[in-house]
Amino acid sequence: MIRVLVTDDHGVVRVGVRHVLGLDPEIAVVGECANGPQLLALLEQATFLVDVVLLDLSLPGMHGLEVLRRALRLRPGLAVLVLSMYAEEHYARRALEAGAAGYLSKDRSDRDLLDAIHTAAQGRLFLSRSAVTLGATKHPHEAFTAREIQVFVLLIEGRTVSEIAAELGLGVSTVSTHLGKIRAKLGVQTVAEVVSYAHRAGLCS
Repeated sequence: MIRVLVTDDHGVVRVGVRHVLGLDPEIAVVGECANGPQLLALLEQATFLVDVVLLDLSLPGMHGLEVLRRALRLRPGLAVLVLSMYAEEHYARRALEAGAAGYLSKDRSDRDLLDAIHTAAQGRLFLSRSAVTLGATKHPHEAFTAREIQVFVLLIEGRTVSEIAAELGLGVSTVSTHLGKIRAKLGVQTVAEVVSYAHRAGLCS
C-alpha cells in the first residue's frame, strides 16, 4: 500500500485529489494539510508514516519550494511530488533541483497523477512534460533517483562537479558517484554525452 499525504490550501482540491486516489486500491491517503507548517509538523513525528507527499506550490505563508526543501531535510529520500497550477516550464526545473520526485500541472489527467504516485513510490522520477511522459516510450532518465536528477539538472546547466557538490552540500566523491550512475543509466561515457542526451530528450531549454 502506498501511503500518500495531500498538501493543498484549497479544500475542494484536496477533496478532488482524495477522490482520484480512491480509485486506486493500492493507494491510501493518510492525511491532508492546508499549509507548509502543518506538513512539516507531521513529518517531525517519527510515528507518522508516509511514502509520497503531494505538494502544491501556492501555499500561504511559506512557498511550496521552501516547504519541499525543509521536508527533505526532515526526511531525506522522501518522495515529494509537486502538483501545481503552474505549467511545467514555470517551476519544474526549480522543483527538481530542490529534490522533488516529479512535477505535474493540475491540468494533467487522473491517470497521470496515479502513474506519478506509483513511479515516485518506487524511488524513480516522474517528469510530466510534453516531450517526456510515462505514457510515451520509456526514457533512460526515468530511472534516475531524486538525488541523481538534482545532479543531472545542475550538470546540464553547466555546473562543475565541485560546484554541484557545494550547492547540494555533498562531497565531490559522492557527486562523482552519482554522475557515474547517471552515465551508466544513460549508456554514455562523458559529461558532453550527458548534455547531448538532455538536449535530444527535450530536457534543456
